[in-house]
Amino acid sequence: MTPFDEIYDQPDPRAFYRELGALEYQTPHHAQGIFHRLVEARAHQTGSAGPVTVLDICCSYGINAALLNHDLTLRDLYAHYTSPRAVALTTAELIEWDKAYYAAHRRPDAAQVIGLDMATNAIAYARAVGLLDEGFAENLETAPPSSALFRAARSTQLITVTGGASFLSPRTFQPLLAGAREPVWVAAFVLRTGSYQAIADGLIPYGLITEKTTTHTFPQRRFTSAHEQQYAVDAVTAAGENPHGKEADGYFHTALYLSRPSGHATSLPLTALVPAVS
Repeated sequence: MTPFDEIYDQPDPRAFYRELGALEYQTPHHAQGIFHRLVEARAHQTGSAGPVTVLDICCSYGINAALLNHDLTLRDLYAHYTSPRAVALTTAELIEWDKAYYAAHRRPDAAQVIGLDMATNAIAYARAVGLLDEGFAENLETAPPSSALFRAARSTQLITVTGGASFLSPRTFQPLLAGAREPVWVAAFVLRTGSYQAIADGLIPYGLITEKTTTHTFPQRRFTSAHEQQYAVDAVTAAGENPHGKEADGYFHTALYLSRPSGHATSLPLTALVPAVS
């Protein structure tokens, strides 16, 4: 896959939106409505008067928090960050503009969002503009969570992942689940070029069973080259999936995996939470 390392940890997200927008990156768009339904379901289950706590892993600049907690679309964000005004601002000026932008679009039912990403600058930006209630620049693949992250994550009710699952293992999830005060749901959009099985297996000791959407997949982004497309077609085929109409037509595709306690899965089927079409 084409690396985009240079855009993931800049002082602000303009390059992120410019470069991924040109490739029609769209996973957060597909996740937006589904995450809303998952948050509503968790609020109904717990009966808590306070907001649901969401821990977004590989949160980058807070894009999922922006879409979850604000009356905005992914198209709005692309237009915002590639506008002539945004291009002309310094990072400090953009932060001030974004504070007002997100405050003006804040939903009254906003969830509490904790962000986790190894990109220090991205976390700092998302916190500075008010997208994250708390943010942690840590890599749980290489070290245990800090005491501050462990304390913050104890209230987690839903873990979300829309990018980076292929770089994760159970090591990232297990300490967070072990410290949670109540059962946690884990929702992950995973590229079809890789396997989620190791993570799903690693969640079992915490009482979570994993279901996968089978009715459809979700386009992620266009390929950068014929070489990248061939890699994806070969990888998906090797995984026993059919690339026809998906990777073969020019886009990476993801599948949604949802891990929950078995009783939750029985009382609220996955088909009730995920629409029949993307």
